[in-house]
Amino acid sequence: MLHIYCPYCEEYREEEEFHPHGQAHIVRPLAPESLTDEEWSQYLFFRKNPRGLHHEMWVHATGCRKFFNMTRHTVTYKILETYKMGQQPSITAEDTQ
Repeated sequence: MLHIYCPYCEEYREEEEFHPHGQAHIVRPLAPESLTDEEWSQYLFFRKNPRGLHHEMWVHATGCRKFFNMTRHTVTYKILETYKMGQQPSITAEDTQ
């Protein structure tokens, strides 16, 4: 079982309280009406699924109900950091090599 640190509640809680919501830091296009169908589908449906370091969005579903970001290693499941929405990760792929 994972124990996940909620940056809003400022405490570790069991993983059953949380739900993943996919890749973090996806920027919405400024003018979506000007995109081609292919570009729009890339934005809506296609996400990175790397082996290794990954920045993900999670929600503390049964706690504060707020979304936050997590940097996690997808092979080892090790959680390297959690941080509030709007913040940038302090750990990048270059830091782990």
